[in-house]
Order: sequence, then C-alpha cells, then structure tokens
Amino acid sequence: MPADGAAKTADPELMRAINRFLVMDAIRRSGSISRVEISEQTELSPTTVSAITAALLEDGLIVPRQVAPTPDQVRGRPRIMLELNPAAASVCGAKLSPNKITIAVTNFQADVLSTVSIPIRVDRQPASVILDLVEDGVRSCIEAAGLLVENINSLCLGVPGIVERASGICRYSPIFSERDLKLGVDLQERLNVPTSVDSDVNLITLAEQWFGHGRDLSDFLVVSIEHTIGLGIVHGGELFRGANGLSPDLGDLIVSPNGSIGNGSRPGRLAGIASTTAILSAAADLARGTPQEKLLRGTRGMEHAVSLAQAGDGRISKIFEEAGRALGIAIANLITLFAPPKVILAGSALQAGDLLLKPLRDAVQAATPETIAGVTEIVVHESNDDTWARGAAALTLRDLYGAPWGTTGPAKKR
Repeated sequence: MPADGAAKTADPELMRAINRFLVMDAIRRSGSISRVEISEQTELSPTTVSAITAALLEDGLIVPRQVAPTPDQVRGRPRIMLELNPAAASVCGAKLSPNKITIAVTNFQADVLSTVSIPIRVDRQPASVILDLVEDGVRSCIEAAGLLVENINSLCLGVPGIVERASGICRYSPIFSERDLKLGVDLQERLNVPTSVDSDVNLITLAEQWFGHGRDLSDFLVVSIEHTIGLGIVHGGELFRGANGLSPDLGDLIVSPNGSIGNGSRPGRLAGIASTTAILSAAADLARGTPQEKLLRGTRGMEHAVSLAQAGDGRISKIFEEAGRALGIAIANLITLFAPPKVILAGSALQAGDLLLKPLRDAVQAATPETIAGVTEIVVHESNDDTWARGAAALTLRDLYGAPWGTTGPAKKR
C-alpha cells in the first residue's frame, strides 16, 4: 500500500517524517533524480513529492539542476533534476583501532574531504589520553577540510566492542582497560558538537548499505574480523540494534565447548579462535623465543604471519585453517537464522586470503542446511580506509535529514 494511504490511519507527524526520509533517501540513492522518478520509487503521490521537495529546497538540503532536453524532446521544457546539496552539512567521524586513530570529515553527500591518521597503541593508553588525541585529531582534520568546528553538524565515533548507542556509552572494548566509558558525553563536552558512538562494524555496515554490496538489498549481514569479530545486521532495510541500541558482538558466540587453535588451548568463543588477536597470539606462541615472535606481536603481525604460512610454515597455516573453519561454522549458523542474500566479510584478517577464506567457505558449505543451500552469497569487502568514514556519515546524515529511527519504510530492490 502506498505510503500516502498509510498516512490516513497513522500518526500524521510520524508519516510526514517517514515520507520526508523516503524522498531524501531516493535522491541520495540516485544521485540525480526527477520528481516523477521519486514518486515512482517511493510510491508517494506527485503532490506529496512536490510538497516535500519544495520544503527541502527551501531548507537548502537539496539543489535543482536543469538537464537539456534530448533530440526527441526539443520542444519540451528542460528537466529539473534534484540532487543532495553537498554543502548542506558537514560530518566528522573518528575510528579507534588497536594501532591507530583515524579521523575524517565528509560533506552531505558523504564525500571524504580530509583525513587524519594518528599511529598509537590505543590499548596501552587510558581512555582520557585517547580522548585527548581524538579531540586534537578532530580539530586538525576539520581545519584541513577548510572548516571550523562550528561548521560541523555531527561527530560519530566508531569503537570495537559492545556499544550502547542510545547513551553513547562503550560498555566494553578490548582496546580499553576501563568499562562503561561515557565516550559520547565526554567528546560532546570537549568539542560542543552533537556526538554519537557506535560499533565500528555498524559504520562499515551502513557504508555497504549506502555505497557497497548491500546497496540494493533490504537484508544482509556484515562480519568484521578484526581485534574483535563484529556483526552488522540489516533487516527490512534497517540496521538492527538490540535494547538501548546495543550492538551485537559475534565474537561472544560459542562455536565449540573446548576450542583450540594452533598448539595452545583457547576458549570456545569465536573471538578466542578467529579474531586477529587470537590468530597472532597463537602464532607468536609457536615462535616463542625466536626472532619471529617479536614480529608476530608487532603492528604488522598479520602480514608477517601470512608470509610465514605462504612460505610453507604448516603450523601457521593450521592456525588460519582452524580460524577459518570456526568463522565458517558461525556464518552457517547466521545463514540458518537469517537466510540473507549476502554475507559481507570485512576486516584486517582478510589479508590472509585463501589461507582463511577457503576453510571458511568450505565450512559454510558443509554446515549450511541443504534446505537453504545456495541462498546466500559470501562476498569480500574491498579494503578502503574511507569506507568507515562514509559509514559514519551515513549514520549521522540519516538523523540530520529526518530519518525516524527504525522506521525508514519499505526498502526495495531496484
């Protein structure tokens, strides 16, 4: 049923917010689109689309562009196409990882304007020091983009671990020794910019939904294999969150009662077998007392582990194989639960290539029930340092242009 019809029985204010979001999302997805095409895509009436786009033009969120008529339309008037106004808002994103802090500024179209990278062992510093560095990096990145802090509409911080988005509290992250950190409140007080905090995998998931493999899908999953193993879920076109906006942590999933990796015993939880921390710890244990140990525990440990395995070190290859198999079993369980058309793999562990991916795919194939075999495609996210920043922009821009959280309306394949 068209959204216009639904508005007759639903809360009018809510429906206006939903319709506004649908129009904005159609413009964003298309890049350049006419009012007629918006009406077709959203199933909103031409009258409703005209009223919404007029308000958006007045607010400066979109801009018109005339397109000359084609040869067979010489007598027609120029078409008016609508596009997002890149100058309508500016967003800053910051991402914390074990070995660096990355910051980026984007415009209203989620184009990256500037980036700053701060190499530091985040997990060796108290949260107050990291927040000092984030604050300084944000100010520097904003300046590099030719903007002022006052020009920034929103700041989004991505953190590995369990994050409560509603309150901006990081309940747990392996890169902090402290728990229940009020990161959102602290950064907002420092910069006087509206600040949200989310799990890093959710930023990647939204980037995939807006710009990547999930662009035309209503349902898909993202599994990020890093210091933690994150899970991003898009269902019905909406990012799924738990109570209070909690982000699920796939690394807590139990995949075996007595898990093991390499020649050392590890907990049966997935993160204890297949995270980059678990893989490199097991590899370093095997190399204990040799020059290789220090390299495996260093910032380029994964790269070194891959080189050793490719050079014929069967023990390291076995570690990747067991990690891939554990991931494959976990993903097969996700496929059984959700039957998504795609599972998108992301994260630094993927630089292991087929050392990890082949046993992963084999385990998925073996463990997925025959009744849904072939339903899900497993794809690998193309590594790009800008991806998370565009996800941070996607997260905050949804709020800025009026997305009624959790009620984005029907998502359609195109």
